[in-house]
Amino acid sequence: QVQLVESGGGLVQPGGSLRLSCAASGSIFSINVLGWYRQAPGKQRELVAGITNGGSTNYADSVKGRFTISRDNAKNTVYLQMNSLKPEDTAVYYCNADARSFADPATGSVYWGQGTQVTVSS
Repeated sequence: QVQLVESGGGLVQPGGSLRLSCAASGSIFSINVLGWYRQAPGKQRELVAGITNGGSTNYADSVKGRFTISRDNAKNTVYLQMNSLKPEDTAVYYCNADARSFADPATGSVYWGQGTQVTVSS
């Protein structure tokens, strides 16, 4: 199994910055895609950004130019640098991994972290 633990959330004023981290641990055989999703109250969970093990990235239109996703493959860690934060960025942010464990290296599975709260408010 693969475990994901997020950190870095908190309260920030509009225009401020936060950096989220997500570390993967456990019986990891490989990790393909790492991503960040968010869910605001009363809304569906949505993709914020994703990054492949080759470094290709994609972003939601709402965060392009403000958020940057990166990963450290040696540490099995993904980051989300969030700049110019807006109140509408307020949500619980979840880390997501498309990974394979040593228990079943032929089969990929999707894993989720427990989430970290980001609140943008003055």
